[in-house]
Amino acid sequence: MRYCTLLLISFFCMPYISHSSPADEANKKFDGYKARFVTAMWEVYPAWASSVGYHLYDDKLVIPDAAAREKEIRFCTQHADSLSQFDLSQLNDANKTDYHLIRYQLKYTMWGIKVLRTYEWDPSGYNVSGMFAEMLANDYAPINERLKNLNKKLAFVPAYYAAAKENLKNPTNEHTDLAIQQNKGGLGVLGDDLEQALGKCTLPAAEQKEIRERAKYAVAAIEDYIKWLGKLEHKTPRSFRLGKELYAQKFELELQSGYDAASIYQKALLRKAELHDKMYESTRRLWSKYFGEAIPADKLQAIKKMIDKLSENHVSADSFQTAIEQQIPELTEFIKKKNLLYIDPSKPLVVRKEPAYMAGVAGASISSPGPYDKNGNTYYNVGSLEGWGKDKAESYLREYNKYILQILNIHEAIPGHYTQLVYANQSPSIIKAILGNNAMIEGWAVYTELMMLENGYDVDPKVRGVAASAEMWLMYYKWNLRSTCNTILDYSVHAGNMSKEEAMNLLVKEAFQQQAEAEGKWKRVTLTQVQLCCYFTGFTEICNLREEMKVKQGKAFDLKKFHEQFLSYGSAPVKYIKELMMK
Repeated sequence: MRYCTLLLISFFCMPYISHSSPADEANKKFDGYKARFVTAMWEVYPAWASSVGYHLYDDKLVIPDAAAREKEIRFCTQHADSLSQFDLSQLNDANKTDYHLIRYQLKYTMWGIKVLRTYEWDPSGYNVSGMFAEMLANDYAPINERLKNLNKKLAFVPAYYAAAKENLKNPTNEHTDLAIQQNKGGLGVLGDDLEQALGKCTLPAAEQKEIRERAKYAVAAIEDYIKWLGKLEHKTPRSFRLGKELYAQKFELELQSGYDAASIYQKALLRKAELHDKMYESTRRLWSKYFGEAIPADKLQAIKKMIDKLSENHVSADSFQTAIEQQIPELTEFIKKKNLLYIDPSKPLVVRKEPAYMAGVAGASISSPGPYDKNGNTYYNVGSLEGWGKDKAESYLREYNKYILQILNIHEAIPGHYTQLVYANQSPSIIKAILGNNAMIEGWAVYTELMMLENGYDVDPKVRGVAASAEMWLMYYKWNLRSTCNTILDYSVHAGNMSKEEAMNLLVKEAFQQQAEAEGKWKRVTLTQVQLCCYFTGFTEICNLREEMKVKQGKAFDLKKFHEQFLSYGSAPVKYIKELMMK
């Protein structure tokens, strides 16, 4: 008995020895580093912090001068050095992905400041309206608190635009025009929008007066910037084209794809030919249903005639937004019925007219709350047709006919961007939530279009869920051809010398787009670079991953589980998600 007691005493008196492995310690340290990295990053980028729901620096407005760029460079250099201290082989899968995301973010930022230098040639990068609009529109804090922060931020606006004018050396004509348009569109934020907010607050009269005074000076600074841009002499403006070398670098740093720019361009050319074959087959099947004449010998001519016929089925201009609102619950119900993916019913989706300060690039987009503001509204921004001429509006509505409008809503809302962003905000990794990869985000939205039709989604409720009609498939192929040709267009323009005439031929004759849509795409490719490749690049990688998972899992493959597992990793590059899922 005494022997046993001594054993127990000896056992309980033994010192505690940690059995954590070197890998456990490495991951613990890396988790701590990530938290410090994010905290430090928000101090450097307060506007970005606010946009993802981190509101500690809402009263700050960075003056975009040389000192601010030096601060960014120091931040990137310090954290690149900190990152190099970690042994990648010791990190778990989730942290390896975060490691790569941070590394690419730092490289991309440094490259942007030292090599791309958009601050010298893109005047549209200077616009404060969006920041103030979000502060007024989103109820993340009481109105008094938001207005107090807005008041402090307003004081920096004149210096902000003074720095902008100092930075700009030889801007492109295209970005100058966009800057004028968007800054003009945003003036109402500090006018009517601000007055509405002041009418709801309980701030002292003196403080409200100060806000109005500062807003007046801010508006004057914006108007002066617009006027200054309008008077710039553009004798030898910089070309909007990046050039092959810069384009390849931006593609690699921004998309983090398993493909390089030239390879994805070649794949897009092959996909275009494949889609043309599929579209002709659908046209051939439908021809006698819609026409009493012989089908044209020219395949593209036959396809265009069929698309034009189907495009006559569109909503009216004044019911465009209403039609979108009505389709959202139909998409949700279909996904539930087919058991394709869990959709969180507690996350609101609000369809709204596109704010004026966002106008000028795309006709529909999603504005999602960040990971710190998970319960905030997600907005589906719908471009307005107000002020459009009859012919231009008709062309747009034919492009977004009743078939395409369904696919647009799949892409932008459910189960596309809106659903993916809800999942991303639930990711346990804040890094994956804030350093989202565009190819994954856009690729998912494009993938869901195909997936929904594969499961029988159709514009006609009578056949929905059984098999999509030939009409729906034909219009889907046309839509998918759009993202495919986005890549061909972007690469050909920025890594080559494709002219507007050649671009119009590609978009109108080969991609069957309406003239208004094609004109808008040309404008977009002159204002952005690489972004148009996100859709096809991510789509290709996700489809390939799904097929590999089917082979790997065989009969055990479950589509719903595949979708939910894929989305659970946040907005990480597909090549890293693939590594995790294939394990």
